Amino acid sequence: MEDSNQISFEALFKKGNLSKIVGSIVTGTVIDIAKDYIYLDIGFKSVAVCEANEFYDPGSQTLSIQRGSTVEVLITGVDEVSGRAYASALQAKNYRAWQNVLRAYENGESVRGKVIMKVKGGLQVDIGIPAFLPQSQVDIVPIKNLDKFIGEEIECKITKINEGAGNIVLSRKAHLQAKKEELKLETLKLLQEGLIVEGTVKSLTDYGAFVDIGGVEGLLHLSDISWGRINHPSEKLEVGQKIVVVVLKYDAEKERINLGLKQLQADPWISVHEKYFVGSKVTGKAVEVTPDGGIILEVEEGIEAYVPASELSWTKKVPNVSRIVSEREKVDVVITAIDENINMLRASIRQLYPNPWEELQKKFQVGSRVKAPITSVTDFGIFVRLTDDIDGLVHVSDFSWTQKIQNPKQIYSMYKKGQEVEVMVLEIDPVLEKVSLGIKQLTPDPWPDIVARYPKGRKLKVKVKQVLDFGVIVQLEPELDGFIHVSELDLPKGEIIKNKYPEGAEIEAEVIKVDNSQRRIGLSEKALKRKEVEGVSSFSGSVTFLDILKQKLQKE
Repeated sequence: MEDSNQISFEALFKKGNLSKIVGSIVTGTVIDIAKDYIYLDIGFKSVAVCEANEFYDPGSQTLSIQRGSTVEVLITGVDEVSGRAYASALQAKNYRAWQNVLRAYENGESVRGKVIMKVKGGLQVDIGIPAFLPQSQVDIVPIKNLDKFIGEEIECKITKINEGAGNIVLSRKAHLQAKKEELKLETLKLLQEGLIVEGTVKSLTDYGAFVDIGGVEGLLHLSDISWGRINHPSEKLEVGQKIVVVVLKYDAEKERINLGLKQLQADPWISVHEKYFVGSKVTGKAVEVTPDGGIILEVEEGIEAYVPASELSWTKKVPNVSRIVSEREKVDVVITAIDENINMLRASIRQLYPNPWEELQKKFQVGSRVKAPITSVTDFGIFVRLTDDIDGLVHVSDFSWTQKIQNPKQIYSMYKKGQEVEVMVLEIDPVLEKVSLGIKQLTPDPWPDIVARYPKGRKLKVKVKQVLDFGVIVQLEPELDGFIHVSELDLPKGEIIKNKYPEGAEIEAEVIKVDNSQRRIGLSEKALKRKEVEGVSSFSGSVTFLDILKQKLQKE
């Protein structure tokens, strides 16, 4: 269109018919500059006149042209009498701009323009003439903040033109997608496993990051980001970050790409023996509690140490591993093994310190007496504090030589937490990590004397101490009990034990059994009654078989 206008314009000049050049675009040379007008030589006998304000730079009073400058103008009118033509540089510019817009629209080409301002629903872009860029078409991904685009030069596709109304609608999104598709095709031609490329992190997920490596996105899995332990890609990457990755796997048919980042760095386990030795001390950050209650520490990126629960402490007072891990505390350990089968250091916390059980054996000999406070009272005994870390147990069976604990309440009534007691060290077992203590062992075993004092057949007056469903416990002495089984009680059929034998009641019974192994004395009320019926007198003392035989012979 431009060339045809120019040819017809020159022909008209030759014929001298100026009226028919109106609407044509010509190039003129500035020959004079007045206050309000610019005069141009357009190659004819007369000159063309333009308004000077079309040539002032925006925001200043400085002209953008000078004498000798060439400028393209549109002939808007002529004066046949004077032969003067009237022209407009702005209209020529708009005409050219529309020509470019229409050509780009018809050919599917992109246009470049500058973002002028935000308008309702999007942006106004100057592409030679004002055009509208909807917010939804600003980028491939949704954009909430449009302010950052103001003043920027951008490229867009033209999606709609209403020439009559002067409306133009743009899409930067379409331009970006077209460019991305072009780039993608070029990238796929070159793509192969092992290729090292630069990419941009586009998005992060729980399982990895998607990286644009040239119009096509590949997955950088969480496990391929770092040799070390990470819970989320955001610990190492952020959206928009430029990174260098290697193509680990490429499925051309499915266009599926797996990328690696850590593979561009040396595996730290290759040189593990150069840096770590059994017996050496290292520091690591707690990252996980294991099912057995141990801890996994990150010693460095890609090197972890496992501390089993058994290696946390020499005593049962283990640290709060959940808190240590949640707060990512730094922990000192000593390396006990380097396990290359699972790529893990094995370590110990307790081996940093002396073994308190060995120290305990040096401090307390078996048979030694100790006065110490009670730390806890249980149904099966009391725990006594021997050192800051170790408690010993006095089992219920080691409270008394003669009294048996039948009810845990007896323990709680006799002993209180914080109470100081004297005990004897019976056994120290470092392997099982336990100390056995005794109270009854502080005094000689009275049982041999008891056996002599309570021979079988001795008649006694005893007091009921405790009533059980299967008999009664009776008190022989302040520190000595005996037991009468229900079958040895003179209990009428159907009568309840506690009704006939209330606690504190006195009854007569005979010793029928002395159990040395169980340290029990069994008595019988019925045996005594049978002797009375048979006329055999019982007495306080020994009753022999010969005595009974003599009495029977006397009767006969």
